[in-house]
Amino acid sequence: MRMLIAEDDSRLLTQLDTFLQQHGFSVDLADNGENALYQLQEYTYDLAIVDIGLPVMDGFDVIRKARQDNIKTPILILTARDRWQEKVEGLDAGADDYLTQPFHNEELLARVKALIRRASGQANPTIRFGPISLDTVAEEITVNEQRLDLTAYEYKVMEYLMLNPQKVVSKTELTEHIYDQDFDLDSNVIEVFVGRLRKKIDPEGTLRPIETLRGRGYRLNRDL
Repeated sequence: MRMLIAEDDSRLLTQLDTFLQQHGFSVDLADNGENALYQLQEYTYDLAIVDIGLPVMDGFDVIRKARQDNIKTPILILTARDRWQEKVEGLDAGADDYLTQPFHNEELLARVKALIRRASGQANPTIRFGPISLDTVAEEITVNEQRLDLTAYEYKVMEYLMLNPQKVVSKTELTEHIYDQDFDLDSNVIEVFVGRLRKKIDPEGTLRPIETLRGRGYRLNRDL
């Protein structure tokens, strides 16, 4: 999952970046509101974390302008302010949730995952597609209750497909959402991951869980 963090406190920005990358997120950073809005306008994110007190353009204006541009990225507000009026203002501007500093990293992670699931129409932390189950909390995938031994990037690919079950996902889109921006988008590494996933999920070749649509990308098999 690809995420934007907009925060002007360099120490907190580094802490969030490190923590979320450790949990499998591809993270872009912005240290002022103008840069944050530009990145939201130019790139597609699975979630944005926005501090209210950003320089140049505050977080409220970033969110309002993003929503005016019809940017639907889920937005989590970070705020050191505990006045309820400011929380209401943030939600009214178009944010989806807020978290007051100081906070525990585990709560941040839980809110992030919940917002991403909700944006994909999934309320349950366990997503099921035929015999395949993806536990977004434990970050595990099972097939017919049997846990698969996946690498981190294999899991990321399958998670993205399962969060977008009706969508044809291009190789470029997958790459952008599981790797940092500077990754080589022409690499065939996604094809390798998909091939490995097919073998691990469907060793007998009976489920055919991931379809390839030539020239377009991949999609979960709707007949599962």
